[in-house]
Amino acid sequence: MTSPTPQPAFVLIRPQMGENIGAAARGMWNFGLDRMRITSPRDGWPNSRAVAMASGAGRLLDEAQLFDTTAEAVADCTYVYATTARPRGLTKPVLSPEEALRDAAARTREGQKVAVMFGPERAGMENDDIALANAIINVPVNPEFSSLNLAQCVLLCGYEWRRASTEVVASRMEMAGEWAEQHEVEKLAEHYEERLDEAGFFYPEHKAPSMKLNLRNLWSRMPLTRHDVQMLHGVMRQMVRWKERG
Repeated sequence: MTSPTPQPAFVLIRPQMGENIGAAARGMWNFGLDRMRITSPRDGWPNSRAVAMASGAGRLLDEAQLFDTTAEAVADCTYVYATTARPRGLTKPVLSPEEALRDAAARTREGQKVAVMFGPERAGMENDDIALANAIINVPVNPEFSSLNLAQCVLLCGYEWRRASTEVVASRMEMAGEWAEQHEVEKLAEHYEERLDEAGFFYPEHKAPSMKLNLRNLWSRMPLTRHDVQMLHGVMRQMVRWKERG
């Protein structure tokens, strides 16, 4: 059963290899997309190679809608995008994947039925297919090697859909434990300063204040966890013991 979340249908036009269909299903499901439509697959349907490649995304293949023509596949849609790397001599808006899927997200929120079409592996969509689209998605690939694998293109558009439809955290820190509190970092700084002072590290004497200040500043710049603090205390204690044994 497809998810209730409003989303575009991804339409594979005359796909040739079952492996690419399966990989496309995986790419879709990676980003929460599960509405696959297929027109006239070259090797028939269902396809065992597609199932093997889909792995955990086999449900998308089970629920995929099969059509004879491109027109039938997008007949119920209100806005359709066609992915192509080559100019086709047709007057249409040309959008980057980022802008196209941002636009698609806005349209689905308004209740529109949206589709993104992907052409067959060997030559892409024909002009008759693209003529059915309202806009073109043009991937900014290397002009000297513009051929993009079907599953790769699906994955790329799926990623842009996810970015446009879901809040994506640009940066985060994976935490193993808890952050050290200021007083714990201060105790660590004092421990190192005392031991380094005993070892004669702060030399010459007139430079000692600035050296200690720089060391304190170093500790404050480091994002230390409580485990880090405990480990660094242990490092210094072991070094002192080693020196005393010597």
